Amino acid sequence: MQTKAGDHPGDVLIRKLEQRDRLSEEEKSVLARAVARIREFAVDEDLVREGERPTESTLLIDGFAARYKGLADGRRQITAIHVAGDFVDLHSFLLHRMDHGVVALSPCRTGAVPHETLREITERYPHLARLLWLNTLIDGAIHREWLVAMGRRPAVSQMAHLICELFLRLRAIGRTEGGSFRLPLTQAELGDTLGLSTVHVNRTLQELRAAGLVTWRDQIVTINDWDGLAAMAEFDPSFLYLESEPR
Repeated sequence: MQTKAGDHPGDVLIRKLEQRDRLSEEEKSVLARAVARIREFAVDEDLVREGERPTESTLLIDGFAARYKGLADGRRQITAIHVAGDFVDLHSFLLHRMDHGVVALSPCRTGAVPHETLREITERYPHLARLLWLNTLIDGAIHREWLVAMGRRPAVSQMAHLICELFLRLRAIGRTEGGSFRLPLTQAELGDTLGLSTVHVNRTLQELRAAGLVTWRDQIVTINDWDGLAAMAEFDPSFLYLESEPR
């Protein structure tokens, strides 16, 4: 499910935040006004480049993007996958300089939120400031899960864990259809994400298919057996903090 005609660019962020806590009408209005301009990015185009000093933070409205670090030999490691509703560089508001890049994995539509607007939100709306802080904390929690998976889990469990994670994150913003969701990543990009060769990625996907756990066809992933996939991944969704409670 993509953004509908008539939706405001801030709506997907509001939906995401409302998964974790209630927002007042005034807070929703503040978020709706925060997006200053819309940008479009093509596949493989950088949304933000390493070394830049942004004066605005980028909200992903549609599409998939990835944080990455490049190596001297041309290889890269993807350190996060971003979906609609994510700020891909909220931390640049305080860190000022980007120590990594963010690239479009699919055509992306983004909203720019000036740092001056974020400063005003943090000073005048402390509850919203806490929710935006929560976003960066959840990014850190996801990153820790990736480190554990890459360091200690076999490749098939890594892949299963990533599929479970992305399904729940996308379902939270209304971007799933039953047990299916769109995931426009190539096997090379999955390899950059999981630290695996393309051959190993292909072998891992074949293993998941043969077990009847998932179907992956034309960029559409369908989870056929959630319990089996979660068991293979040792997946505990608590790190996503999807429950709503006062923050």
